[in-house]
Amino acid sequence: MYLPSFNLNGKTVLVTGAGRGIGQAIAVGMAEAGANIVLLARTEKDLLHTSKTIQEKGKQALPIVTDVTNREQVQKAVKQAAEHFGTIDVLVNNAGMNIRSKALNVTDEEWGTIMDTNLKSAFMLSQETARIMKENGTQGSILSISSVAGHIALRTGVVYASTKAAMIQMTKVLAFEWAEYGIRVNSIGPWYFKTPLTEKLLADEEYLKDILAVTPLNRVGELSELVGPAVFLSSEAANYITGQTLFVDGGMTIQGF
Repeated sequence: MYLPSFNLNGKTVLVTGAGRGIGQAIAVGMAEAGANIVLLARTEKDLLHTSKTIQEKGKQALPIVTDVTNREQVQKAVKQAAEHFGTIDVLVNNAGMNIRSKALNVTDEEWGTIMDTNLKSAFMLSQETARIMKENGTQGSILSISSVAGHIALRTGVVYASTKAAMIQMTKVLAFEWAEYGIRVNSIGPWYFKTPLTEKLLADEEYLKDILAVTPLNRVGELSELVGPAVFLSSEAANYITGQTLFVDGGMTIQGF
């Protein structure tokens, strides 16, 4: 049989930042692919909305209000998820934020907030989930949402870019260390997608024009176009892929400047 399984039937997937935007889309998409979903975010209202959407598709959803920058809350959430579903098969590190300060204006508080939300949370979730996977003998998958800003210099700001570049390198090192446990670690690097966080930016016609000028496919991505790559990298179809970053960017990173 040469066609591997592209579904997530019977799997348990934990998604951070699952209340809206990319996290919500991936969580719902994973459910459509057959998985039961653990939803982590700080806003209960958003979590319950995503949970209801998943349940309407006939899959189980476990919303857990969690500050993913807090080690104690992360440990509690991972333990609760594993006890509820028996194990965790897939982790999606999606939680993230940005403050677009110029390098000379970045404050210590901004540095700490962005680093903790984007990078520290991803490491802690990966670490705690990998422990569960190792203990249960689960040949799981860890997927982090990085960015093209971690690969090339953009106007996103130095702190955000640093977290996403570090995430790409963290993906490689964790993949190398955890391969012996059968745990695969990959990341996805999106370009501009239509989300609540990018709505105001994309509403600026000149800003949008600049984005499209460096995007060969000449359009902004739709959230549904991130779901396929996420499901693929989490499924058995990607069993021999680890330590990689897949840029989902309309061709943005392939060109010279």
